[in-house]
This record gives sequence, structure tokens and C-alpha cells, in this order.
Amino acid sequence: MNTPDPFRGIAVFMQVVQAGSFTLAAERLDMSKSGVAKSIARLEAALGVRLFQRTTRHLSLTEEGRQFSDGCLRAVAELESAQALVTAQRQELAGRMRVDLPVVFGRRWVLPALLEIAAEHPALELDVSLTDRQVDLVEDSIDLVIRIGPLQDSATLVAKPLGVQQAVLIAHPDYLARHGQPQTPDDLHGHACITFGSGGQTRPWHFLDSKGRNQPLTVRGRLGLNHSEAILDAALAGHGIALLSDWLVAEHLRAGRLLRVLPEVRTQGFPIHAVWQKNRHLSAKVRRVVDLLAERFLPEPPWEERSRVS
Repeated sequence: MNTPDPFRGIAVFMQVVQAGSFTLAAERLDMSKSGVAKSIARLEAALGVRLFQRTTRHLSLTEEGRQFSDGCLRAVAELESAQALVTAQRQELAGRMRVDLPVVFGRRWVLPALLEIAAEHPALELDVSLTDRQVDLVEDSIDLVIRIGPLQDSATLVAKPLGVQQAVLIAHPDYLARHGQPQTPDDLHGHACITFGSGGQTRPWHFLDSKGRNQPLTVRGRLGLNHSEAILDAALAGHGIALLSDWLVAEHLRAGRLLRVLPEVRTQGFPIHAVWQKNRHLSAKVRRVVDLLAERFLPEPPWEERSRVS
């Protein structure tokens, strides 16, 4: 049994829409005007609707024709995007890409992956900036950015998840030997805590209750530092308990230089995304690089693969 070709006549239809007349569309398609008219008639018969309003001097889309035209435009854009992506996967990555990374996470985990990608694709030129400032991809001419935390909705941006940053309570074994292990989050008020902040302003520590609801806890510490690596240094020196990202402390937990505190308590996690502009002229190359990054971060992040802690 023969099934009708759903794409038959669509190319002719779109050419008529763009040209605004059967005559000009016929010239562009190297067809006769009657051939164009017959193709449109067959398409209208297959769809069961009239696509154009025709007079001797004027040609315009019907409401059904406008809806069909909009759908065809979206479908063509998707096909072009798929074609560009397949082509990019087959071809050597080439040209310049500007990438922005968060300072500590970017340097420790994303930059090594980007350097591997650059080594595999010598024609790819990477311009990498490391900053914790929230950059504007358009104003700062950034092709790809890695962001940690909730994303703002944007019709002009595309995002791909790369995992979740999880917070971990840790302390040096010597500190816990001297002061004991806290048994509940409230016990942290009686411990020396190393907090993130300066000028007397500190960020609360966020935990989750049994229903997954956020439970912020304000702790007052002996040390307030405004850099995560500085907090890690203080914890390694035995100055108290800290709440740090799992990717920052994983190797130290594995080596026994740090121990988990309240491991049964759930902490708040933050999504990690690769974000880029919705621009088909750039997105094929960018998405290919994002796919290569995803291969290194998913389904399990590299810090867990290298530093499994029970």
C-alpha cells in the first residue's frame, strides 16, 4: 500500500510564500507556472484546506495557510539545526570560541576537559575567562558559559545540565577528636564553624527536611572568609567545621584529610549548566563542545569517579 509523502509540495509552497506569487516562484524553482499551481492544488487537497486566497492581481495566505507556513518554518529550522549538528560532529572543530567559567570550579574541573578537547581539535581556538561575575553572553560576546545555580528564564539562551553541585559538611579529624562529632544541625551552634562571608555578613547554611523543604541555619563562626579555597585551607588546618562543595573536598575525603560531619543530613544542591546563545550560526560548534563536556560530567561527575567516599 502506497502512503502519501507528507513533504510533497511543501518546498513549492514555501517558495510561493517567500516569492509572493506563483510566477516568481516558478522562475526560482525552474518550473512552469501551471506546475506550481498544480503542486499547490495537490497539497491543498491532501491537507483538506485552502492555503491561498487568489485573485487576478493578489495572492495572500488564508488563516490555515499562515498557520501551516509558520509550522513549516519551524520544521525547516529544526532540520537545518539537525543537519548543522551532524555536520559539526563529522567535521573537525575549528574557529574561535569564547568561554566563561566560574573561577574555582572552572579551573579545577571544566578547564582540564576543555584542554583535552582543544588537544583533540587543533583547529579550535579557545578564549577562556575565569570570573564569578554574572556575564551577559550578548554584551560580553561569550559563546559558552558554565553556571552553577538556578537559571533565569530566557528565550534567547539554551542550557544543558551537567550535573549538580552538592554541599558537604566537613572537618579535620583532629578537630573532631578534640571537640566531638555534632549529632544534629542544632549542635553546630556549639562548634567552631568556618563561614563564607566578610564584614560581619555571613551566608546561612541550607539543609533540607524530610520533605525536601529548605531549612536555613545561621551559624556564627570564629572564621569568616570570602573564598571557598580559603575556607578549605582553614578546615584542613583544623580550625573547625565547614560547608563546602563536594567537588572541592572529594579528594581530601578520600585521602582521610577531612571527615564528613552529619553525613545523614541532606543539604541543598545547585544545578550546573552549560549555557549558550540560541544562534544557529554558532550553536552547532558550541553544542558539539557541550556534548563533549557532558561526556566527561555525566552520568557521574568526575570528582565522584575519582574520589568515591562511602
